[in-house]
Amino acid sequence: MSFSTIHQDPRFGFLALPNPAIPVSSRSGKLAGMRLAVKDLFHISGLPTGAGNPQWLATHDIPFDTHEVVEHMLSEGSVFVGKTMTDELAYSLNGQNKHYGTPQNPIAPNRLPGGSSSGSAVAVAANKADIGLGTDTGGSIRVPASYNGLYGLRPTHNRLSVEKMVGLAPSFDTVGWLTRHIEDMEAVADCLLQDGLVNVQNLKLGILTNFVELASHQPSINAWAEQHGAIALTLPNNLVKHLSESFRVLQGYEIWKTHGRWIEKHQPDFATDIRQRLDSCKNITQEQITQATVVQKQLVSAVNKLFEHIDVLVIPTTPGIAPLLSTPESELADYRVKLLTMTSVASLTGLPQLHVPLFVQNDAPCGISLIGLKHSDRQLIQLAKKLGK
Repeated sequence: MSFSTIHQDPRFGFLALPNPAIPVSSRSGKLAGMRLAVKDLFHISGLPTGAGNPQWLATHDIPFDTHEVVEHMLSEGSVFVGKTMTDELAYSLNGQNKHYGTPQNPIAPNRLPGGSSSGSAVAVAANKADIGLGTDTGGSIRVPASYNGLYGLRPTHNRLSVEKMVGLAPSFDTVGWLTRHIEDMEAVADCLLQDGLVNVQNLKLGILTNFVELASHQPSINAWAEQHGAIALTLPNNLVKHLSESFRVLQGYEIWKTHGRWIEKHQPDFATDIRQRLDSCKNITQEQITQATVVQKQLVSAVNKLFEHIDVLVIPTTPGIAPLLSTPESELADYRVKLLTMTSVASLTGLPQLHVPLFVQNDAPCGISLIGLKHSDRQLIQLAKKLGK
């Protein structure tokens, strides 16, 4: 079986139709009747896992096992509607794929859909699915959530299994999901996290003002923060300026450990920007790793100090609305640095982060993120629900 025989219109992000061998969902459960789109990194018995690259597809067998999160969601009544597109090896935040096409952002068709969980995000935003299952290493849930006007959760690191899937950088890989409605986000949390009731009364919000200054929707964020009594906070600027590069180094080192041997053996065809980043992964030095690790530890310490005074940290999810599809690669590379500065906070600390779609600029969506302490995932969802009332 190959995607060439079951490929769907890429506008809605789908690669593969359900296989008849996949068990029919339960008719009851916490997710009864909810349509589930699954990123093409998760193994599903009887369907190929292509990781966004034809050479990966051609050099790996069709799996016999199904990822436990997918299995559990099916057992709780969700209806599998297809596998969805991803950037190659999940190593981009743009949502473009040179081999399978670029899913069309349903909210802003002339702009990027965001990646690497592009297909899952577009399927949900286009109302072809209720839940988009994806992964987030450096922002791959949060960024497409922002660009498509969705809720998107990057859970606490190690909260959900990353076995039986194609990983990228294990120290940062997480399994997350996207929904149009906060109630659907809550239903998935009820299914997967099982934390019980949480209290969101009298939570203190803190907002990182030096991150807000990097965002084009700064006025909207500041007005929201004032309305909700968020305390103005900062991280040291001499730390912030190193976050993107430090994350690039630590992630890149693990990417090459994970995929370097396969890349060198098969010499796959990658998009130019992804190939350039993979080439840089190969040449990361121990000195770079040591320096980046120091920055990571400094960030963890600084963020922990912030949480001594607040319960939830608020930051822009992205620098603004999605870049135009016509944006030159050189501009996207510069934009990526600013974007990773924002997304690296949760990635480097392992904290949960929930994107909340609040604003619109130039007919395109953007918003804020709520970051909490480890294992406060459910609290962030309940808080977003409360703030939306």
